[in-house]
Amino acid sequence: MKTSTTTTTTVPEMYETENDIPKSTRAELVTLINQRLADVVDLQAQLKQAHWNVKGPHFIGLHELFDKIAEDVESYVDMIAERIVQLGGVAEGTVRVAAARSRLEEYPLMIGDGSAHVEAVAKALSAFGREARVSIDEANALDDADTADLFTEVSRGIDKWLWFVEAHSQATK
Repeated sequence: MKTSTTTTTTVPEMYETENDIPKSTRAELVTLINQRLADVVDLQAQLKQAHWNVKGPHFIGLHELFDKIAEDVESYVDMIAERIVQLGGVAEGTVRVAAARSRLEEYPLMIGDGSAHVEAVAKALSAFGREARVSIDEANALDDADTADLFTEVSRGIDKWLWFVEAHSQATK
């Protein structure tokens, strides 16, 4: 997995806003949040990949589960992108940008078995959840409780879905 630090060599273009967070801080936040936007766009596409291609005896349950998670993740995409714009930034959420920037591992394309998809989806959810939690700390360090709260909500939702997915591979004790 790629590292979690968020660095940039260029300052993002910013729109003027009456938001009272200093412009330089907003620029740092926009860079941070755009990184998470790339990750979450990738995550949503990975979930649809699993949804479309899952096979096996648990097909319908996993097919529906992966689609429901993708729907929730789509709402995170929107929340994250809108926070960037609220701060005066430009949400950079195209598929090409996401592909170039995402810190998630590539989703294995040549799997069909439900258990293989469960494992791949769990890894993707876990990786994104970790990045969301890092973003909470980074937003707090920049004194932006609203962005930290957004990522807390996202992290909580991702952890719930990770639990749902991992339940398919955990044995009873």
